[in-house]
Amino acid sequence: MDITYKDESALIAGCINNERKAQEILYKEFFGKMFSMCMRYTNDQDLICAIINDAFLSVFKNISKYESRGVLEGWIRRITFNTLADHFRKENKQIKFLLIDEYHESHLWESKISETYDYDDILSKINTLTGTFKDVFVKYAIEGYNHKEIGEELQISEGTSKWYLYEARKKLQALFNISNTSYKYGR
Repeated sequence: MDITYKDESALIAGCINNERKAQEILYKEFFGKMFSMCMRYTNDQDLICAIINDAFLSVFKNISKYESRGVLEGWIRRITFNTLADHFRKENKQIKFLLIDEYHESHLWESKISETYDYDDILSKINTLTGTFKDVFVKYAIEGYNHKEIGEELQISEGTSKWYLYEARKKLQALFNISNTSYKYGR
């Protein structure tokens, strides 16, 4: 973070005041993470950049509404994901959700899901998860958190986060009527 903005609250204040330097720092700080998150849903890098730019326009427009109760990165991730989802809805495209694993071994299961269900169907099935199962799954598979970050945010251990993810995926597999015997715990 730039020395001009000694902490996150100073950076946010700079963005609220439309200081271009603060906006640039915030953008550069989170661009890579948002790019990685978007790569889970499309490989079109030009589209991803356009989505991230739209998302950051929304971030800067609404940053005065950000409440410091949560993690800034999580708030930006949510806006970016919503921007991405809106794009897919507008384009009436199907979205691939990584429901089984981050690794390439899940492509068969993932492709079955994306060929059969559209974005709203997938989201409705995810919404059947409850409590910590849903929180961990959404943070890991959709928002791109790792187990350490999930553990810190939800005040659980990394191992417990992995267990919740495993159980959530089993529940989703049952809902999608798909079995995957090669599943491994998430990272």
